[in-house]
Amino acid sequence: MKFEIMFGILFTLLTKRKISAGELAQRYEVSVRTIYRYVDEMTVAGIPFDVARGSKGGISIPDSFKLPKGLFTREEYARTTEAMLAMLSQTHDPVLEGAYGKLTAQSKIEKFDTALSGNILVDSGTWGDERKFSDKLTLISRAIEECEAVSISYFDRAGEATKRIIHPHLLIYKQNIWYVWAFCTLRGEFRTFRIGRMRSINGTGETFERKPFRREDIPLNFWRNERVTEVKLKIAFEKLPYAEDWLGVDNIYKQDGEYFAELVLPDDEALVGNLMSAGAGITVISPPALAERIKKEAEKISASYGN
Repeated sequence: MKFEIMFGILFTLLTKRKISAGELAQRYEVSVRTIYRYVDEMTVAGIPFDVARGSKGGISIPDSFKLPKGLFTREEYARTTEAMLAMLSQTHDPVLEGAYGKLTAQSKIEKFDTALSGNILVDSGTWGDERKFSDKLTLISRAIEECEAVSISYFDRAGEATKRIIHPHLLIYKQNIWYVWAFCTLRGEFRTFRIGRMRSINGTGETFERKPFRREDIPLNFWRNERVTEVKLKIAFEKLPYAEDWLGVDNIYKQDGEYFAELVLPDDEALVGNLMSAGAGITVISPPALAERIKKEAEKISASYGN
């Protein structure tokens, strides 16, 4: 954990340039004394931190300081990015996210389909994917870096097809699905687009000026304007891992030795499919209409195997 914190301090300062020891201590849940000790160790190693104590002090790094080329060997680079990735999975620190993005952008590996970092293999493609999906990710990522507008043929949840010009600003990976946060010139506002619903993506050669936005501006509950339903589910113990991945651990509770979940979900074509994927491991308690839909779908499946 020590080295993960030290990397976090370094890349936070590369992005922010100055921060108080108290803020760092709160962020990484250690004492201020520990922060100063880590900074002292990195200073001895050659990183030019400047430490000013007192109410107006803080830890800073010169604007001229940059990571030198060739600083990391291949193995060191893999270990560094692995440590940062592990840290991001726990903290979701936007500053660290930016630093991680800058560091990985220096890598010569440009493909998204199989990115190897230390002991972590990320395969962004789908089963049977022959590089089409990963090529889309690569094109979108490059467009974000170069501020290039892209033309897409997009299918929404209702199956309606539209052609749009978008200005991509950010890639989002949520519940095993890739999205892009982009300004849509057709609608005149920022929207979230699921990359898997893009039939085609093409660069336009035209550049755009990035618009400022905050993390809070991104509607991570993407279905906020769509039809939703309040559900209560009973979850069998053996299906807890599936339910936790899908619904999130915060929405699951234990009562009288049994597991339940109560939350609001998008009432779309995927809801019945997700519930049926658990087989008999997840039972719909309410609403009754949803339970009836599950029952009818199960009867159809049973009838298709009747002969």
